Amino acid sequence: MSASSIAAHASVKNPLDVIEQIVSTNEWAFERRNDAEMAAEAPGQWSDYGLYFNWSSEISAMHFTCAFDMKVPEKRRADFYKLLALANTHLWIGHFGMDADDGMPVFRHAVLLRGAPGASLESMEDMVDIAITECERFFPAFQFVIAGGKPPEEALRAAMLECVGEA
Repeated sequence: MSASSIAAHASVKNPLDVIEQIVSTNEWAFERRNDAEMAAEAPGQWSDYGLYFNWSSEISAMHFTCAFDMKVPEKRRADFYKLLALANTHLWIGHFGMDADDGMPVFRHAVLLRGAPGASLESMEDMVDIAITECERFFPAFQFVIAGGKPPEEALRAAMLECVGEA
């Protein structure tokens, strides 16, 4: 995504208008449900991610979730919760959680905009980029615990390795 490739607006009252520009520019499927909700689907290297945006004009806050296309089986949830806690220590912005009902991992973040004239294109673009980047970075660790049965610490170490060069 590039902010320069999108027609920038100095300010908007509803940040979902900015999100809609970003999603449209990336040609991602989306549904603007109303003035407070929007859902989109973004492709990733490991999975497609469900993006959900909720705007509260009452508190001037944008709540954002990026959901994984995976389910954590009941028998792996204790280890998965431990992995989420470990992964969250590596994040500057947002946090990982899991929907308790369906066992779906999610990345969550909220942006407060009280006193701001609106959401900037750059800040909303960064919010989405950071979420997808972090989901891509930790996806292998999540799979190591869910499908591979690895202990959370081992899964995190394996996923955090930085590869250099090409094979």
